[in-house]
Amino acid sequence: MRFQAAGHVTKRSVLSISALALAAALLALAGCGSSSSSSSSASTAAQAPTTSSATSATPAPAGGSEKLSLEANPEGQLAYSTKSLSAKSGTISIDFTNKAPLAHNVTIESASGEKVGATPTFANGSKTLSVSLKPGTYKFFCSVPGHRQAGMEGTLTVK
Repeated sequence: MRFQAAGHVTKRSVLSISALALAAALLALAGCGSSSSSSSSASTAAQAPTTSSATSATPAPAGGSEKLSLEANPEGQLAYSTKSLSAKSGTISIDFTNKAPLAHNVTIESASGEKVGATPTFANGSKTLSVSLKPGTYKFFCSVPGHRQAGMEGTLTVK
């Protein structure tokens, strides 16, 4: 009788461990999913656009156009190729390349915390984000849950 009870506990433990492993795998997949198949119908000035071309809520002074490049770590680490970007005020285009199988994006936020532009979330490709920005300091980051907190962010200085 004792032997059977011990066997029952072992089966229960194996099932518990299996259930925990499955739950962890599902959470990991949910956090890294692409947003390409879903969209929001709500529209506010502070909400990031879901297209690859976006503009800021407040137009920048008339000026030139500047092109920047940014890349996600191709090995799947939660990092960009740089932690700082700089540009002149006006229209700024950021060519974002993500060669990793893990989905990422680039979101730009003003010093007040307002989202002023974003690329779609994607894997294995490139997108261009165009924003019109005034001089100031902005944050760029990946808005996929957990990515920014893991260090996938940087500073964009506009002069």
